[in-house]
Amino acid sequence: MPAAEERTLLERGFGAPELDDVSVASLEERARELRGAILTMTTLAASGHPGGSMSSLETYLLLYHFANVDPARPRDDDRDRIVISHGHTSPGVYCALADAGFFKLDDAVAHFRQAGSVFEGHVERSVPGVEWGTGNLGQGLSAGVGFALASRLTGQGFRTYVAMSDGEQHKGQISEARRLAAKERLTDLTVVVDFNGIQISGDTSDVMPVDVAADFAADGWGVIECDGHDVRALYAAIAAATADASRPVAVIAHTVIGKGVSFMEGKAEFHGRGLTADEYARAMAELGCEPSLDTARERRGGVTLTPALHRGERRWAYDAGVVRDYTRDKHVDNRSAWGQALTDIAEANPGMPMAVLDCDLATSVKTDGFVRVRPAGFIQCGVGEHNAATVAGALSVSKVLTFFSDFGVFGIDEVYNQQRLNDINEAQVKLAVTHCGLDVGEDGKTHQCLDYVGAFRTMFGWKVIVPADPNQTDRVVRVLPVTSGCVAVAMGRSKLPVILDAAGEPLFGGDYAFEYGKATWAREGTQGAILTMGTVAGAAVEAADLGAEHDISLGVCVVSSPLDLDDEAMEKAAAMPWILVAEDHGSRTGLAASVAEWVASRGIAVRVIAHGVTGYQSSGASGDLLARVGLDPVGIITRVRSLIA
Repeated sequence: MPAAEERTLLERGFGAPELDDVSVASLEERARELRGAILTMTTLAASGHPGGSMSSLETYLLLYHFANVDPARPRDDDRDRIVISHGHTSPGVYCALADAGFFKLDDAVAHFRQAGSVFEGHVERSVPGVEWGTGNLGQGLSAGVGFALASRLTGQGFRTYVAMSDGEQHKGQISEARRLAAKERLTDLTVVVDFNGIQISGDTSDVMPVDVAADFAADGWGVIECDGHDVRALYAAIAAATADASRPVAVIAHTVIGKGVSFMEGKAEFHGRGLTADEYARAMAELGCEPSLDTARERRGGVTLTPALHRGERRWAYDAGVVRDYTRDKHVDNRSAWGQALTDIAEANPGMPMAVLDCDLATSVKTDGFVRVRPAGFIQCGVGEHNAATVAGALSVSKVLTFFSDFGVFGIDEVYNQQRLNDINEAQVKLAVTHCGLDVGEDGKTHQCLDYVGAFRTMFGWKVIVPADPNQTDRVVRVLPVTSGCVAVAMGRSKLPVILDAAGEPLFGGDYAFEYGKATWAREGTQGAILTMGTVAGAAVEAADLGAEHDISLGVCVVSSPLDLDDEAMEKAAAMPWILVAEDHGSRTGLAASVAEWVASRGIAVRVIAHGVTGYQSSGASGDLLARVGLDPVGIITRVRSLIA
């Protein structure tokens, strides 16, 4: 390795137009030695992706040495963001990060792909220096767009660099991200594509031909092509891209998979396998590196020295605005109450960075009020939901209060993978989805999101809130900034009557304050309990009132947090003869599933009856559709009568 004084390179920021001779010699020598480290870690783990790591190595070395990042302060607010889209090239990333001083190289080599180690097979945010976990290809540019937008909205002025592979370029999400970046004129965004021409199944031109340079150019990007292994040429290209203040720029770096080892170069088989012992010895000899497999194996039996780097929860200091009380005088839909509360928060906090991402549905999801108050924070993504979801995730971890609003079928079902990755990346997205359940009306089966609880049940960090009327919706929205993690607020489409308590006053009006996980009893009773949420909560209360007219005593509990039940409310419900769960949701994966799980896990002998949607329905008015499946007041009380009988 070069002497310490020779490792002092140019100032960070890619401000110099080209590299000096000392820096070139230093980088070339380090690239040679780090290729040996890549082979050692993947051979030791008997898995990994050495080929692409070796073709991307010069890119990683330049980015981590010359972007404005500080190994001593990997979470400095003003740092440049470096996103690795082809996360499987983690060996190259870890080697470059270690060489830049983020952690010890020996630690990464010894504990690569080991259970309990931070050095996973694909890059994760828990590694110092890694900004976004991108195991699935096609995600990185969207994350980069999110970071670039955050730089603008916060006024911090950092730059964003995204390293990508050529094999992922035909993914549709990348097209969505390219166009949004150009539309928003994200001139501080630079992409470097590792163009090695090889992916798992062979040549990229055979697997799926893509004219990468033409695609970027067609969408309004600048394009610079260079030799990705010539550090002088590659640095000059990135520096020129950084200096271009007119448009985002993509650097197409032509490389060779397995670069530096003759029998690996240009071979698809080395995309995703480690070397045999014989191959390892031959490769290290070609590189002129000392084999270190035995030493690394000894270290592997010890403890990983690099701890996982997790983010703390952001607690916004903000003004929630003045709550709005809705009455029975005029029915209001929950989505309008959401939009109004969102606008109130924006007006009450003019200095707080906020973003609302929309997919061509602002007037339907009621974010058009926010547009008038905070136009700079409104990000119109077109019908590019996959990109929008990831952009929202990156924004949300960048000091920007971030909302993404869409129809349920688009904001949940269509982007399930992106929301899963937001969960993994410890994002703070506030997702407001409307038109959930059968309350999408005449749009029919394709738009009936009947798994808005069930989809998030499969994840570990998402919270789900299903408000029952406009008053509860108003209170929910106003506490979202201080509700940690990713939160989905699921609403229907139709105007709803305000739910009244037994005394005839708005149940969720006045001094009511929403508390996540807390349920509310709307009616008291002894013969059975109805647990309900969202759109049909009012119908459940009305059904109980109908029953009372015939001496049927029913308790009705409105559950707004279906994935985190209120123990006290559940104990009260479980003391009754039976629990009927009425919900505009698939009957097997929604609130009924949570109730059944709660009861079973405690060994309580109470009958739980799922009264939800058992199949997709036809087009029709929401009220008619709900009546057809027994989720109107008459249908609910009819089901109750059968239980009592």
